[in-house]
Amino acid sequence: MTISYNWLCEYLPGSKEGLLIKPSPDQLSTILTSIGLEVEHVSKYESVKGGLHGLVIGEVVSAEKHPNADKLKLTKVNIGKPDLLQIVCGATNVAAGQKVIVAPPGTTIYPVKGEPFTINIVKIRGVESQGMICAEDEIGLGNDHAGIIVLPNESSVGDLATSYFHPYEDHIIEIGLTPNHMDAMSHLGIARDVCAYLSHHHKKTYSVNKPLIEKLVAANNSLPIAVSIENKIDCERYSGVSIKGISIKQSPEWMQQKLKAIGVRPINNIVDITNFVLHETGQPLHAYDADAIKGNQIIVKNLPAGTKFITLDEKERTLNEEDLMICNKEEGMCIAGVFGGLKSGVSSTTKNIFLEAAWFNPLSIRKTSIRHGLRTDAATHFEKGMDISGTVAAIKRASLLIKELADGEIASDIIDVYPSPKPKTRIGLKFDYLKKLSGKKYQPDAVKNILINLGFDIIKETSEEIFVDTPYHKTDISLPADIVEEIMRIDGLDNIEIPASINISPSIETDRDKFSYQEKIANYLTGSGFNEIFTNSITNSAYYSDKELEKTVRMINNLSTELNIMRPSLLETGLETISYNINRKNSNLRFFEFGKTYSTSGVGKYQEENHLCMYVTGNLSDDSWNAKGKQSDLYYLKGICVKIFQMLGISASFDIVEENSKLKNTVRVAVNNNIILKAGVADVSVLKSFDIRQPVFFADFYWDKLMHLIAGHKIEFRELPKQLPVYRDLAMVVNSSLPYAEVEKTTHQIGLDKLQKVQLFDIFESEKLGKDKKSLAISFTFMDEEKTLTDKEIDGMMNQIMKTFEEKLSAEIRK
Repeated sequence: MTISYNWLCEYLPGSKEGLLIKPSPDQLSTILTSIGLEVEHVSKYESVKGGLHGLVIGEVVSAEKHPNADKLKLTKVNIGKPDLLQIVCGATNVAAGQKVIVAPPGTTIYPVKGEPFTINIVKIRGVESQGMICAEDEIGLGNDHAGIIVLPNESSVGDLATSYFHPYEDHIIEIGLTPNHMDAMSHLGIARDVCAYLSHHHKKTYSVNKPLIEKLVAANNSLPIAVSIENKIDCERYSGVSIKGISIKQSPEWMQQKLKAIGVRPINNIVDITNFVLHETGQPLHAYDADAIKGNQIIVKNLPAGTKFITLDEKERTLNEEDLMICNKEEGMCIAGVFGGLKSGVSSTTKNIFLEAAWFNPLSIRKTSIRHGLRTDAATHFEKGMDISGTVAAIKRASLLIKELADGEIASDIIDVYPSPKPKTRIGLKFDYLKKLSGKKYQPDAVKNILINLGFDIIKETSEEIFVDTPYHKTDISLPADIVEEIMRIDGLDNIEIPASINISPSIETDRDKFSYQEKIANYLTGSGFNEIFTNSITNSAYYSDKELEKTVRMINNLSTELNIMRPSLLETGLETISYNINRKNSNLRFFEFGKTYSTSGVGKYQEENHLCMYVTGNLSDDSWNAKGKQSDLYYLKGICVKIFQMLGISASFDIVEENSKLKNTVRVAVNNNIILKAGVADVSVLKSFDIRQPVFFADFYWDKLMHLIAGHKIEFRELPKQLPVYRDLAMVVNSSLPYAEVEKTTHQIGLDKLQKVQLFDIFESEKLGKDKKSLAISFTFMDEEKTLTDKEIDGMMNQIMKTFEEKLSAEIRK
């Protein structure tokens, strides 16, 4: 939720004693977070970047040709100080007597294009220049660079540019709004909570400074529109009014600045007014071209499945029978609460409008919004639940603004169709229950004042209990526990008393080994230069093929069209993180993540599987004075995997496979036909979809299978060997297609118990070796823990190895 600080402060009033309240942005952020409206970010907003600070109005006293340049002029400029500034200017329109905008030395200016820079005293073609006479694009006022800005003659020399142009400045507050706080989805709603907080903590009564809404009187009844509701479940209330003779034009500057500050693009006065009232009150509005309402009738109903409807974005959509529609006598005009239709929308030629404010079923609106992929501001508000009592007030507020800013004439009485008025929810709260749930003893008067300031009606109170009627804007409140939450947050969630002692019962860990292994591996990886990441388990189905999507778990009520399935793989979510970092000039990355993948084998049959995934891309080390940087590769990642297997006590043998379309040069490790690791290079086509242009190496450990494999493993200790190892090297020529993994596997199959380690240390390829041949140089480590090995024993084992290589690998031993 985006809130304008300036806009919000307009609703923070004086108390009954007449004291004005305007907390600073930091103070307001602290208050909002304390009452459960967590502030995620506060940023400064400037309609003109840099705010024109430091710029002054000057007068060009003289403008002469530069002695060393034909296209430059040497000017003397008065900025209201004793000494004139000598400024070299390249603008063709500069002339004596002009009032101009001047950036004196030390001023930082913010051009439309390029980075900001500070004006210094410099020499230009041998002549000192003591500032800059500015053009529009050089100070962020526009895109014109044809010449300097020339102000009217009545402009005062020495005045600040800010006092002439009045650039708008604000602070924008981003609130991480939870779904149960629809009442805070507007500036007035947040102002209500802030006033309740201030009233409670300052022990004074503060109320919201609501805009004055005069009585709305129709000039005539020349444009009557009849309204009927056929679907009374999905539309419980519908209000509207007709307005004639409007003029479509730009909205005033003050309204445009408020909307721009919160990220809403101004369009025209009618659309801007509906957006303004939405963000002021939280009530979505929709304006129809009244001349497009056939039969002067509005009918709220559902249309048959398959009906075609063209929305404002000129796209034809196929309706579902559950989509609630606003129709005229002949056809649909609007997808209720979601998006308007092309035929009935307000255009530059519109003269008469019908203004709508309604209450729509949140569940119906959300389903329709998700079904058609239309995530509009209106839908976002409606799906969280609306204040059903606020439709008429919003209509009045918008109508008066349209009357004032669009020269409109109210052409009907307000229509308010409300078939079954909703009663307020009555709740009884016991003070003992309040203390038990909150852990704090509240005074009854404090409880009463908090609830009154939040809009609750006190129905009855005793020494033990208080009964209240819940306001319509608190749609989430239905239980005493909800009332307790409201009291606690206005008192301040950070004001809960912490007891001197807490009694707990020790828990028994049933899967300690699993987490100890996870911590052990995580410590190793972080020590090896990796960073742990946590990615969203909800991801985008567009990343996966139709075959992959067959067993994916789809979200029923997804937050957005981009987050609609539970991830079947961790590769894609990790690549999102890599792409994010690379786009911010951080391209040397080593990540790991412990996470879950999800799949389904039918309705109600879901599976979760734990994984450990690693991602490596870029350089492993940077260039230095004595060595060049080393690039990451699959062999580095494989080495990390081997070390992890060693730490888990697993003897791993790598096989080369080509079964994964998303990974190339894939290797895997399987034990008892159960795959416990897959690793490889992410395919270029996969990387392209994430705009990644450098290789990414990926390894995926099937963590659940690993834990099952090592379950029951006992750690054994033994004395360090007293004997020294013996090393022998061997060089042999083999087919170039033979992988080293096959050599290693063949060696272990011989079953030499004195062979401790096999290590490849050189690969040589040359035409002299023969076509499709390569030479492998391998080191063998032998050791007998009981005695010193003799040359005869070692030679015997080496002869056995060489013979096996010659027979099984068709190797030629190099002498």
